[in-house]
Amino acid sequence: MSVSNIQDQLLAQFQKINLNGEKDTFFGKRRLSAIASFKNLGLPTIKNEDWKYANLKGLSNHQFDFIKKSEISKNEIEGLDFSKIAGLKITFINGVFSEEHSSLGHNQEAIKVLNLKQALKDCPELLDQHFGKYVNIEVDGVIASNAALNEDGSVIFIGENTTANQPIIINTIFDTNLSDVASFGHHLVVVGENSEAKIVEISTTIGERSSFNNTLTELIVGKSSRVDYYKIQNENDASYHLGTTQVIQKDNSYFYSATITVNGGFVRNNLNLVLDGQHIDNHMYGLYIPNGSQFVDNHTIVDHKLPNCQSNELYKGVLMDKSTGVFNGKIFVREDAQKTNAYQNCRNVITSDSATMNSKPQLEIWADDVKCSHGTTTGKLNDEAIFYMQSRGIPKAEAVKLQLIAFAEDVVSQIKIEEIKEILEGLIEAKLS
Repeated sequence: MSVSNIQDQLLAQFQKINLNGEKDTFFGKRRLSAIASFKNLGLPTIKNEDWKYANLKGLSNHQFDFIKKSEISKNEIEGLDFSKIAGLKITFINGVFSEEHSSLGHNQEAIKVLNLKQALKDCPELLDQHFGKYVNIEVDGVIASNAALNEDGSVIFIGENTTANQPIIINTIFDTNLSDVASFGHHLVVVGENSEAKIVEISTTIGERSSFNNTLTELIVGKSSRVDYYKIQNENDASYHLGTTQVIQKDNSYFYSATITVNGGFVRNNLNLVLDGQHIDNHMYGLYIPNGSQFVDNHTIVDHKLPNCQSNELYKGVLMDKSTGVFNGKIFVREDAQKTNAYQNCRNVITSDSATMNSKPQLEIWADDVKCSHGTTTGKLNDEAIFYMQSRGIPKAEAVKLQLIAFAEDVVSQIKIEEIKEILEGLIEAKLS
């Protein structure tokens, strides 16, 4: 089966969007341009080099409901693993903003957390300046479909010389108890000069049926600012998650990211960073632990455009059963980017002969005064270490679990929000058991 059925669904959904009064606005023009691009591009297939392992044809086995109203209770929401994390929280259920399950605090001039529809009323000039300006709908069918069908999302603004003392949480929940559901969220995060913020994106499923989460996040890190960004996925085995995070860093800024896939049937994470300034520092961590027939694909791009910057990247995977993992990391060092330090490493452990890992690190350098390296390893656990632990009275299953937990700790230990770290440690231990 091809992907044509899902593409027909998306085109039919676009026809249901009411463009009255919007055609001549920025959003209306962008929608029309995006749907024209999507008709031309379609969703990517395995003939596309960047999608050669990520086959989307399974999407066509489902008939999705778009913007499906949910009746899940407050108790169900509060029972989710990450519901207790303290902070400002903006919640979307099946793509619909839920004021009841959000805690936005008191929006001030310096810190704003709004849903997209409210932001259009309160700060249209911010959207005019930034929204959709950092991604290209002409070359990427996934992004084009997001731009055409996007109904809501979050807008987070941190003004200059401001520290957001609490994490800001974008909480996306899918209720698939009654039907397969789809959502196309677009989030915009703008952190002003000399400011600091912690942004957390969480995706969760309630129910056993399928979800299709096409999500796009644009994140601008201003001069001399610091941003910690967490993307956590804990969706069900029938879920499809196509996520793109586009990050722009300015002079003297610091960006840290951790992309953690605990669960998800089909997950594609695109994390793209543009280092548009000097003396920039960024650190990218990833951890994925698929089991069963789960598929997790991480694609990263770090684009060094100017001199005196450094990037450091570590992704680790534990692959079990018949699961599949993909890592494709690209580092570009442009001609003007002298004095660049760029490091990339992907390490994987396979616990089953039926699991598969495809890893492709890439490094393209046009400058001559740089320090760069990349590498990848995939293998099994050390039998001698397991035997040694058994000789000390530790059962084999427990010895294997302890080794895998220690392997994942390189990433988990970097998490700076203690509540998130503790929850993840519990979920990872349970899954590895």
